Amino acid sequence: MEQKQARRGDRPAPGAFVTLEGIDGAGKSTQARLIAAALERSGRDVLSLREPGGSAISEKIRALLLDPANAGMGDTCELLLYEAARAQLVHEVVGPALAEGRVVVCDRFYDSTTAYQGFAGSVPREVAERANGLAVGSCHPDITLVFDLDPDLAAARMAGRAGAPDRMEAKGLAYQRRVAEGFRAIAREEPGRVRLVDAAQPVDAVFACALAELASAGLPVTAEAAREAIAAVGWERA
Repeated sequence: MEQKQARRGDRPAPGAFVTLEGIDGAGKSTQARLIAAALERSGRDVLSLREPGGSAISEKIRALLLDPANAGMGDTCELLLYEAARAQLVHEVVGPALAEGRVVVCDRFYDSTTAYQGFAGSVPREVAERANGLAVGSCHPDITLVFDLDPDLAAARMAGRAGAPDRMEAKGLAYQRRVAEGFRAIAREEPGRVRLVDAAQPVDAVFACALAELASAGLPVTAEAAREAIAAVGWERA
């Protein structure tokens, strides 16, 4: 599949592309903020992004994808909108940042499409992965952290959040279980790139595990930088 090609290409050091994945409620977005803050405090030039989104065009597509009013959206339409948002993000933001040697930390990337649309949805996995390849070209993550959490526990966490669920969150527990299995399958198939992190632990323990995985991939963070990131972000406010 295209998304398993060589990843670094001609990118100058110390640039790196870090993507964070997981089911809704796994705490991924909190970890994204902590990780970006810790890398910045370790002297890295960090760009934090989210998917879908991250550029003006991609954010407009995000609004379409997550609006609960669009419950009738078909699976193929959903897939193509995600890929359109991703293609624009790579073209306009990710590619140029990596070419400058920056560290890009992205909250979701193409593994979400493989898991959500390819494993949990009706789109054949090979179709989802071919679409991923078309959207990203040669732009692939150097390391992907999957925050792994039992979907029942994730659902309990989500229940305590304010506001109505978005269109993807509203697809239900059975759907999230299939997504979780999709992420685990990807991790088994690509252990060199994709690392599972136990997200059932306390937030600080999850953060420590994530930093250990980043260090193993050549992105070490000092203990002082980690402490400063916790103080700056604070998961109660994240």
